[in-house]
Amino acid sequence: MTPQPGESRSGAPVLLTYRPWRGVLRGPTAGVFAITRTSILMLARRKIFWALFGLSLMIFAFFFYGQYLQNWIGTQLGEQEIRVGIASGTKLQPAEIFKLLKTALHLDGSGHLFRNFIWFEGHVVMIVLALAGSVLIGNDFHHGSLPYYLSKPLNRWHYMAGKWLAIAAFIHMMTTVPAVGLYIEYGLLDTWTYYYEQARLLLGVLAYGTLLSVVLGLLVMTTAIMLRRTVPVVMSWSAIFVLLRLVSEMTVRFHPRWRLLDLWNNLYLVGNWCLNMPHDSITPRNQPAYWEAGAVLAIICVACLVYLGRRIQAVEIV
Repeated sequence: MTPQPGESRSGAPVLLTYRPWRGVLRGPTAGVFAITRTSILMLARRKIFWALFGLSLMIFAFFFYGQYLQNWIGTQLGEQEIRVGIASGTKLQPAEIFKLLKTALHLDGSGHLFRNFIWFEGHVVMIVLALAGSVLIGNDFHHGSLPYYLSKPLNRWHYMAGKWLAIAAFIHMMTTVPAVGLYIEYGLLDTWTYYYEQARLLLGVLAYGTLLSVVLGLLVMTTAIMLRRTVPVVMSWSAIFVLLRLVSEMTVRFHPRWRLLDLWNNLYLVGNWCLNMPHDSITPRNQPAYWEAGAVLAIICVACLVYLGRRIQAVEIV
């Protein structure tokens, strides 16, 4: 006779109790990475993310194959002319194409290359973050999921660290990792000495990516908690990165410090400092100093941390 649930083989009732956890107990740090992993999988399920990620790969492909084309023209064609059209008979000198790729587009392995690449990639990153803010953080407040996290042996800083790591992972995946790929490619196409001669440049790329992840990560968490919904978050990011830029462009004729209103320009300036780019190489010319842009970004980060700490601390845990 098969025993029924809650009975032993002899038919006597069995007291049902909670089974003890038989695995290895880990501290709150493991919870941080669990939040990060869940957040990444949550955003990876969105089709629009993969569409935007494909757009960022197209930008990377343009720089990647541009470097390869430049090297191929310099080593294979030499002085041979290239016929563009059979009917028109138009011909191009390889030296002209080589000059266009290396000077105009700065596909020369210098700081200009990585500065331009991260600049273009950054526009796609801002769109992804505007959409990711409400998905990763805003929904926790809207649907009441945050008390569940805080009811565990986690405090508000563990929650914030887990969400920030997820956002930083996407930023690095779309900016830092492809930029390092361009660095490796140029060394393979040029000479091996490029790696140790331009090691300072590699550190600058990593620092630039970390700067974007810190500032944009804290900013998207703050706006997502304040507004929660996708449409308000997108509108607020449009105001921060588009409207403030227009205001700074209209007022910069009075003083260059009015450009400090443009947050993306501040990131651009500090990124130039990370890449060891001279201040006079920045366009447009009338720019504030590097330290002024860095001070504005530091103030924004401190303000975001203070708001996030107080806002999450105010959540009631039942």
